[in-house]
Amino acid sequence: MIHTLTALGGMQVAPHHLAAQAGRDVLRDGGNAVEAMVAAASTIAVVYPHMNAIGGDGFWLIHEPGKPPVAIDACGFAAGLADRQFYAGVDAIPARGPKAALTVAGTVGGWARALEVAAGWGPALPLSRLLGDAIRHARDGVAVTASQSALTRSKLEGLKDAPGFADTFLVDGQPPAVGHILRQPALARTLATLAERGLDDFYRGEIGALIGAELERVGSPVRTSDLAAYAAQIVEPLAVRLADSTVYNLPPPTQGLAALMILGIFERLGITEGEGFAHVHGLVESTKRAFRVRDKVVTDPRRLPADPRSFLSAAALDQRAADIDPTRALPWPDPAAPGDTIWMGAVDREGRAVSFIQSVYWEFGSGVVLQDTGITWQNRGTSFSLDPAALNALEPSRKPFHTLNPSLALFDDGRVMPYGTMGGEGQPQTQAAVFTRYARFGQPLQQAVSAPRWLLGRTWGDITTTLKLESRFDPALVQALRDAGHDVEMLNEAYSDTMGHAGALVRHPHGLIEGAVDPRSDGVVAGV
Repeated sequence: MIHTLTALGGMQVAPHHLAAQAGRDVLRDGGNAVEAMVAAASTIAVVYPHMNAIGGDGFWLIHEPGKPPVAIDACGFAAGLADRQFYAGVDAIPARGPKAALTVAGTVGGWARALEVAAGWGPALPLSRLLGDAIRHARDGVAVTASQSALTRSKLEGLKDAPGFADTFLVDGQPPAVGHILRQPALARTLATLAERGLDDFYRGEIGALIGAELERVGSPVRTSDLAAYAAQIVEPLAVRLADSTVYNLPPPTQGLAALMILGIFERLGITEGEGFAHVHGLVESTKRAFRVRDKVVTDPRRLPADPRSFLSAAALDQRAADIDPTRALPWPDPAAPGDTIWMGAVDREGRAVSFIQSVYWEFGSGVVLQDTGITWQNRGTSFSLDPAALNALEPSRKPFHTLNPSLALFDDGRVMPYGTMGGEGQPQTQAAVFTRYARFGQPLQQAVSAPRWLLGRTWGDITTTLKLESRFDPALVQALRDAGHDVEMLNEAYSDTMGHAGALVRHPHGLIEGAVDPRSDGVVAGV
């Protein structure tokens, strides 16, 4: 899909078509952008279970015309019992299974907080309407996608023995075929209960009691008391000022700082033409500088070693841009982080915009599926270190480092652009590619998302930290990058899942909304 789609009455983009349509239908029924996103978020947790679940975390950027964006941190903290003694005898937190399920799931609390932000926008649609599509798809079934089938197969060894996984996501002990009808009746009942009793029931009600009891039963450190202590938080977003716009993202514990630094550094390189060596090399080198700061700074917001905003000042960005050699690559690698996530965007008729991201960290998270509630639980807490001297050392109630980071740009001419992607380490890199292609080099929005992408580092379980390029890049550009010292790895695919599932919306001042979805995903742009 190369043509950029347009609409006037609202638009939703998601990496699964049923989620995009759920959000679009809420917009069509008079709902606002936040309500549409709750509908899409609940639906995608059902229809794209390898990428996210209501047992994961979420982050929001919400923009109302004429007001600064509001950020919501819906990241859960480590359980009260999740200390180093709990993991005595092992060198690292296990990646899968009950001991990987060590943090509270925050995303449902984020839905509730976002709906509070939107409460003054007009009459609210009932939760039964917002969660209705998710309930129906969980009850009646949804066709397994190619990515779910493939990832279940490739990650089966680590997942198959996690409590509840085989009963929920395997067919006679084997990965489901593409098109297999996946039904999740327990999850349907949970969502229906939340629709009836309210979202708070997830933490301090019947659902919370069921979750806490089963997590304890299977061997997780999370307890009902941890859930009861949780609430999503409104936080001040980070921002970077560019020549014609201000771009916003989430503060720590997310890597939003890195996404903004990449743009701020690249802006200073004076590159005037897209898609050539200068563009790709400039963004890759900007990424390296941003990641080195991220890895020294981003942690639980209550124990930051430095103010993240100080790295977004003009002087700090000037200094890091000056360090970039326009012809040579900085030696790499540095440590990298994997992740599996979804990003979605919504804009309503009134111009209110949402950039949203939801995740269970690795594909299927911990692999633990709670049979009483049908909830897949995240393994985000595995990003903690058992080394007490580490920046992200494990302690009870601490928030883990998050790759999640939704972006939203406000242009001086009145355009509003929510954009983002899944893809762990690749998230800030893909965001930079999409933004610069559209905002700096004049590419149509859909072309900016569809064009060939790169990724420095590893994601999706890769062990290599190379500069990975899709096969569609010009061979001359590939050779130029190699000649400059980049450790280039060519991927076989023209449109690779490794590059994430990006999306973007742009609302123009006169009301026209443009939307772009990633051909690498199962998604659509759905307009009203």
